[in-house]
Amino acid sequence: MRHRLKDVAERAGVSVKTVSNVVNGHVHVRPDTRARVEEAISELNYRPNLSARHLRKGRTGVIALAVPELDIPYFAELARYVVSAAAGHGWTVLIDQTGGRREQERVLASGITGHLIDGLIISPLGLTAADLAGLDGTPMVLLGERIADGPADRVVIDNVAAAREVTDHLIRLGRRRIAAVGAQRTDEGASARLRLAGYRDALRAAGLDDDQALVASAPAWHRADGAAAMRGLLTSGVRPDAVFCFNDTLALGVLRALHEAGLRVPEDVAVAGFDDIEDGRFAIPALSTVAPDKEQIARLAVQLLADRLTGNPTLPTRHLKAPYRLHLRESTRVSRRGSVEEAR
Repeated sequence: MRHRLKDVAERAGVSVKTVSNVVNGHVHVRPDTRARVEEAISELNYRPNLSARHLRKGRTGVIALAVPELDIPYFAELARYVVSAAAGHGWTVLIDQTGGRREQERVLASGITGHLIDGLIISPLGLTAADLAGLDGTPMVLLGERIADGPADRVVIDNVAAAREVTDHLIRLGRRRIAAVGAQRTDEGASARLRLAGYRDALRAAGLDDDQALVASAPAWHRADGAAAMRGLLTSGVRPDAVFCFNDTLALGVLRALHEAGLRVPEDVAVAGFDDIEDGRFAIPALSTVAPDKEQIARLAVQLLADRLTGNPTLPTRHLKAPYRLHLRESTRVSRRGSVEEAR
């Protein structure tokens, strides 16, 4: 039998209002009274009816996270942190895969059908600022650089600075023919453009040529795309001594292609990635990478959404920047301890 607030109140010898205050974390409850209520809750195994609570507030208690691809490990890891952060607010998270399709992203940004969600965290690829301007009602937080001037809160990392730092690391190793894998020429490739810009900034600062032959495109950022891009560079006669991959899954494919070509990493070719996915830490050699603080990105996004839902919905639009670190491992540098880590 599901027990009610009234049952807890009778067991503790207090009013229903006092039980409600304890359950909702109100501070103005005497310690001995709180202890009696908490004991009664434990004895009866009472669980608040969250559905009823959300309905009274006109909400569902459900938010959505929309990402382009769940088989990209970065998004899977990010989703875990979003679910954890949302649990702190008593929210359930629906996770959807958009494929980067504009129409699918527009449906989600509209609040799905029948107001199923209270808010949305989305990493858009097809959505535009104009699409958002015509929407009303669903609180939303954007992840990434796709919409820089939209009317929604946003969480980003400094992709240009991060790409510049990892490229500069390769330059400091004495590498001079540094390839970039992951360039994209589509409107959706905002992250690719920024990471390419940071790569080129570092080359210019070091007085190195920006050789277009060293820039390899990748239609998607999967392992197979990385391997194909690296094979393409090698068969074209381009012989880099380092490779900066725009994400770690590309880098895993690059490692495979280099192994097949009989080239050693990092002795012949140093390889660095971006995202710090778990697979990269267990690759042979372990992958040097830019590590966005995925946990902080999730916390910031959930808190921005919470501020809209429980605070003042007329707050000015906020753009927050999450930190990152540069993890240097075996794929770019060999050390007696196996890895070196630099904080940024």
